[in-house]
Amino acid sequence: MATAAAVQDAPATKFAKDQLKAIVERVERLEEEKKTISDDIRDVYAEAKGNGFDVKALRAIVRMRKQDANERQEQETILETYMQALGMI
Repeated sequence: MATAAAVQDAPATKFAKDQLKAIVERVERLEEEKKTISDDIRDVYAEAKGNGFDVKALRAIVRMRKQDANERQEQETILETYMQALGMI
């Protein structure tokens, strides 16, 4: 009975292992880039806060600008309806 170390990987198996390793390394690299970008965004918000801007409002505006105009209008209409029903406006 041969040991695992003594058995050579079939070419297809070696290819699959290499491909898996490459995928994992790419994901690791992208995760590091994502962390760097996240840190940069945090720094920009800190700068904005230092200049007197409300960070919570800035985050809301950034989130709203990502939305489709129709979707944003629909959400604003629903929010306004709920606020009126609760006597908030």
